[in-house]
Amino acid sequence: MASATARNPCVPLATIIVVAVACLARTARCQAVQAENVTVLEGGTAEISCRLQNYDGSIVVIQNPRRQTLFFNGTRALKDDRFQMVLFSPRLVRIELTNVSVSDEGGYFCQLYTDATHHQVATLSVSVPPETPTVEVKQEAVEGGEVTLACVSPRSKPAATLRWVRNGRELPGVVSQQDNMKTFSVSSTIRIPVERKDNGAALSCEALHPALAGQRKIRHYRLDVNFAPTVRIVPPSGILREGDSLSLTCSVSGNPLPRNIQWSKINESLPERAEISGPTFQISRLSQSHNGTYLCQAQNDYGRAADHYSLLVYDNVSVTTTARPPLPTTPTAPDPKDPGAVVETHSAVPYAVIGGVLALLVFTVICALIVTIWCSVRQKGSYLTHEASGLDEHGEVAGGFPHGNDASQGKKEYLL
Repeated sequence: MASATARNPCVPLATIIVVAVACLARTARCQAVQAENVTVLEGGTAEISCRLQNYDGSIVVIQNPRRQTLFFNGTRALKDDRFQMVLFSPRLVRIELTNVSVSDEGGYFCQLYTDATHHQVATLSVSVPPETPTVEVKQEAVEGGEVTLACVSPRSKPAATLRWVRNGRELPGVVSQQDNMKTFSVSSTIRIPVERKDNGAALSCEALHPALAGQRKIRHYRLDVNFAPTVRIVPPSGILREGDSLSLTCSVSGNPLPRNIQWSKINESLPERAEISGPTFQISRLSQSHNGTYLCQAQNDYGRAADHYSLLVYDNVSVTTTARPPLPTTPTAPDPKDPGAVVETHSAVPYAVIGGVLALLVFTVICALIVTIWCSVRQKGSYLTHEASGLDEHGEVAGGFPHGNDASQGKKEYLL
């Protein structure tokens, strides 16, 4: 319009004003621009659209949030290859932004330059989903104490929601949040008491976020509980005799697991034939000189433990009693001094019979002697009785012959 006036200076000024007003009114009434807001994940691709109404070829300008012109009527104005003009038509202007970052967030201006400038703002929102959270040990776990664990999501937008879970049950934590300009870091800290049995217990830290569309980012963690070692010597089975081999295994547990296992013999040095290979202790060709108490010890940063084994080597002897003719034998109980000895002996029944017979013979002999002595004494008593009876008869005879004193006197002397 101005160019036409310049070419024809004879056109009345009133006519120019009317035409301009009419054009302005028509433009204001018919041309318009609309913009659409966009939300995209960080690293994704955003499409920014400007919709035109009754576009008559006027100038269309698209600017970034810093009011830098990106495109001027479809022509690139800013050297940023991430921005591409994908559509320029009388109804729709669309640009594409790849590899979106939070720094690209803000309002993008769609401007239509007519006699009255029209513009709309398309707001670009960038969502930053959290990465899988990390677990930080604030205070190490020691048997009988407490462990402090922090679940950390270092970067998200909006701020992620964190929660601790153990055996399907949520553990309450202390949540802290830090604003890092356009992103947020979040942590959830828990303190739980621990015992030896908790070593290896499973926990999980979960991060929830709108950008994850109902999914969760989970970090699994197992408790690492430190505790003093325990030691147990696994003994051999059976009785050990001279010439046998001894093999002992020292079973050690602890966290951290002790690296060095020490074998020793109480009050003595280890035998020359002793062989040590880690937790295994061996002695070949045992003798009674190897008897004694052996000790296994282990140590870590949280304590020391030991176990002992008493070695008793028996004579390699088997006792057997035989007789001729051979008699049936029965096994007897082991020698209490040597429980491993095998002793074979004849049955006790024949010896009992022989003993009984001998006792009977001795008793018979004694009875015979008693009877003999008794009979002898009885016989002597009977003899004296008969002699006494004879004396009475002679007395009577002497009485019958009163003058026979000499003869009876001689008889009395005989009796006396």
